[in-house]
Amino acid sequence: MMPSNIDEIIKALAHPLRRDMLQWLKAPEQHFGEQEYPFEIGVCAGKFAPRTGLSQSTVSAHLAILQRAGLVSCKKVGQWSFFKRNEAQIQAFIDQLGAQL
Repeated sequence: MMPSNIDEIIKALAHPLRRDMLQWLKAPEQHFGEQEYPFEIGVCAGKFAPRTGLSQSTVSAHLAILQRAGLVSCKKVGQWSFFKRNEAQIQAFIDQLGAQL
């Protein structure tokens, strides 16, 4: 399920921190400490700020860009937001990019 504009994904991937975030989400148990909920539902948004050294609002803005591009999904549990990779979208993007180049 690709967004209608491949450029949106390319723009989301243009920032090195967002690429790092996607990489961390690929193996969250290796990159984030323990969390109350299992990593299968995603990584709590609050876990990114200490890892990046950035404010929570800056981290949230980066996560929102990744979510708008369809590269991550968000699940709300109570007051917390959990993010995980959208593997189907990432693979579809790779396939489409390979076909176009």
